[in-house]
Amino acid sequence: MFKRIESYFNILASLPLKTIVTKGENEESSLEKVFSWATKAILDTHANGNKVMFIGNGGSAGIASHMAIDYTKNGNIRSTAFNDGAALTCLGNDLGYDQVFAKQIEMHARQGDFLVAISSSGRSANILNAVIKARSMGCNILTLSGFKSDNPLRTMGDYNLFVNNHEYGFVEITHLALCHAILDLAMGWTNQKDAA
Repeated sequence: MFKRIESYFNILASLPLKTIVTKGENEESSLEKVFSWATKAILDTHANGNKVMFIGNGGSAGIASHMAIDYTKNGNIRSTAFNDGAALTCLGNDLGYDQVFAKQIEMHARQGDFLVAISSSGRSANILNAVIKARSMGCNILTLSGFKSDNPLRTMGDYNLFVNNHEYGFVEITHLALCHAILDLAMGWTNQKDAA
């Protein structure tokens, strides 16, 4: 049993640094470039009076809510997640579930906002529609996806982070770690050991 546990955590630990980064539709990039871009863009977003928006379904909705509050409280960055139950059920009932995030972005986003779109499969219609709406409104966009490399979400952001794994737990935890790392680095995190 210990070998299985060890293997599980070894795989999990390796995934953030193995994340495949693309800029735009398919230009290869690096974690260093996306982190530099994201930390600057997010800080600039707040400094310019704009906000960071997080969207996701299921476990990714949990990540979206978690990150919105951490970016707000810990990072002092204007942030929100569009996961309110009344909004989701109202918009889902009246417009269709594929529009629940796009409609909220239409109503609340403005040019210069920053959207973080999270989907393990990268195929959720409501996430894809929201990214299209955010793009039309002049928002910066970071996508996080996983599972299959041909998922459409991983070509839709200014930068795209793809976790090359088919396990929900691995993909979701890696997405959470990547979002946390962007915030921590934006706040000036350093390894005290390396700084000494």
